[in-house]
Amino acid sequence: MKDALVIGGGIAGIQAALDLADMGVQVHLVERLPSIGGRMAQLDKTYPTNDCSTCILSPKMTDCARHPNITLHTYAEVIALEGEAGDFRATILHHPRYVDETKCTGCGECIARCPQKVPDAFNMGLQNRKSIYLYFPQAIPQVVTIDPDHCIYLQKGKCGLCAQVCQAGAIDFTQAAHEIDLEAGAVVVATGFDFFHPGELTHFGYEQYPNVITALEYERLVCASGPTEGHLLRPSDGQPARRIGFIQCVGSRDVRHQVFCSSVCCMHSSKQAVLAAEHDPGVESTVFYTDFRASGKGFREYVARAESEYNVRYVRSRVARITEDEQHNPVIQYEDVATSRPAQMTVDLAVLATSLVARAENAALAQMLGIELDAYGFIRTDPFAPVDTTQEGILAAGCCRGPFDIPESVVQASAAAARAAGWLVG
Repeated sequence: MKDALVIGGGIAGIQAALDLADMGVQVHLVERLPSIGGRMAQLDKTYPTNDCSTCILSPKMTDCARHPNITLHTYAEVIALEGEAGDFRATILHHPRYVDETKCTGCGECIARCPQKVPDAFNMGLQNRKSIYLYFPQAIPQVVTIDPDHCIYLQKGKCGLCAQVCQAGAIDFTQAAHEIDLEAGAVVVATGFDFFHPGELTHFGYEQYPNVITALEYERLVCASGPTEGHLLRPSDGQPARRIGFIQCVGSRDVRHQVFCSSVCCMHSSKQAVLAAEHDPGVESTVFYTDFRASGKGFREYVARAESEYNVRYVRSRVARITEDEQHNPVIQYEDVATSRPAQMTVDLAVLATSLVARAENAALAQMLGIELDAYGFIRTDPFAPVDTTQEGILAAGCCRGPFDIPESVVQASAAAARAAGWLVG
């Protein structure tokens, strides 16, 4: 049995790696960030069961780290791939953490002493982290990383407090990037997606008004491990948000941006509205939607419960613009489809459900792998073999193919693993 290469350490990549490893295949799982987990790690809960996202994800992450058939390559990327199905040769570039992974215990003493603060990307810039940091509390591997762009020692040759307090002697400023070569019989691509940046849609007021945020920023606010410890507070003044407006199709179904439907946003906003009511039963949530998509098992029942039990109101409309009043309250101006009249609503917090888009790096990745992209920049797959790319032996799963929810991504990952197994027999 030949080795398998999985590119991307989100939920789809993790599931594909575990399935292959359980078949007895040696798997190399490559993740560009310091930890596996992907976008799912940033979510508070999952619909339609409202189960804790991390409670589902963390056991799988731990299984990946402990599985004897899986080798994790975190803070790394595939930079070259040659060969054909059954006989690929890959080159992986490991970026320096400036921390010895075999020595670091994740105690956090170095983080406490580090004087340099920078915006925390995992928490969507809503709070700061140190220049030496653990990517998130449940990170796998549980190893800190030094940000070379902001580390005082690496930039100016001064400080070095982290090395002074590290009793394990794990800090190593001499580390450099290095490459490793490996052979694989099949490749599974699970590199995920990005979110559309709504800044260019100036009529929504994002980055102009402090209480207009994106759906992923909302997830970090409502999460117990987030910057507000799970309290839904307005960024402008730290006061509780009691009136929330969720605006759908921001960047989606728009001929100027993405013409496709992102498929998950309607249910995602419904879940967020339910979470707000669970935190504070007095919260009033309104979802402004164009058409509603709830096609999964139990999804319609979930929406009905949101309306009847959690005081969530659904308004079919198209939001024209968002302004704010003197108290920094967003004012949502829209056309109500039911009455065909313009209307407006003042809320404490406006949440933009932004489109799921292909990662900008997909073009370079596709060229390196010798595969094709579709018209939207996602990886092209065969309509009759949905995880097969245009190159034999290279499979794709999850949101690198297009917008999908977590259960669909997991199913595709298992399908990709099963297809990959056919190329791994010697």
